[in-house]
Amino acid sequence: MTILDKLRVGATTSSAEQTRALAREFAAVLPADTVLALHGTLGVGKTTFTQGLAAGFGVTEAVTSPTFNIFTLHRGGTRLLVHLDAYRLTSEREVEPLMLEDFLVSPWCLVVEWPEKIAAWLPAGAWHLDLGIRPDQRHTLKLR
Repeated sequence: MTILDKLRVGATTSSAEQTRALAREFAAVLPADTVLALHGTLGVGKTTFTQGLAAGFGVTEAVTSPTFNIFTLHRGGTRLLVHLDAYRLTSEREVEPLMLEDFLVSPWCLVVEWPEKIAAWLPAGAWHLDLGIRPDQRHTLKLR
């Protein structure tokens, strides 16, 4: 079963390292110049998943949530990771002044946490991943 199959069916992880490992594997098959929307409530592992993607792209610096900066850039060996945390945005109109397009130098991946805040701004071809947490504290990941 490929990583895409695993995520389409739905995967479960028991630790942050397992979530990062799954994301590293996913990074290898994610097409270049892709928007990835990470859906889920606080604490479900959106930033942890992004850390794994970053490692898969060859990013060596620490990746943390860019809540107060809104977005951060991480240059990896294989791809530029643009990490956008839309939590503090109140509408799609607030995305344009960020001038994200100026930073999207191919090959890139734009990861969006809290994508529902800017849903109308997301391109039609964006990938969507739902993250959740079960009562037993295991995390779930499902690619739409």
